[in-house]
Amino acid sequence: MSFPINVNRVSTSQKALAPEISTWPDENPQLIGSRCGACGATTFPVQQRCPKCSAAEMAEVKLPRRGTLVAWTTQGFPPGPPYKGPTGKDFVPFGVGLVQLDDVIRVEGRLTENDPEKLRFGMDVELTMVPFTTDGEGNELITFAFQPV
Repeated sequence: MSFPINVNRVSTSQKALAPEISTWPDENPQLIGSRCGACGATTFPVQQRCPKCSAAEMAEVKLPRRGTLVAWTTQGFPPGPPYKGPTGKDFVPFGVGLVQLDDVIRVEGRLTENDPEKLRFGMDVELTMVPFTTDGEGNELITFAFQPV
């Protein structure tokens, strides 16, 4: 099962689930990470101190949009807390993957595809934004995912 929705434009009823982690609603959104000025390590999401060398020399960096699927699985049941997405009859199984973004960093994220027959290790994927859930005010919350290319 795939998610046919590719949301790259914002409407008044859409909000980012975590606005600080991406440049959405840019037309070609990117994830925002940080790079250490002391050792060059890259993190996602942004961190104030480097997990590799502990330096406080982190600067924001936009991460590549495309990458390679390194590992994946299918989430067949709602995750535990702090998961705030659909549950019960509204829950739809989704793919989760570890994506190598160029030679920069590996990022774990939702996949737009959850059919094991359509996923393979080493396949090219690209960042997109997808609907996740609806908040208490009726706004559609958007999150990042990786789609096969």
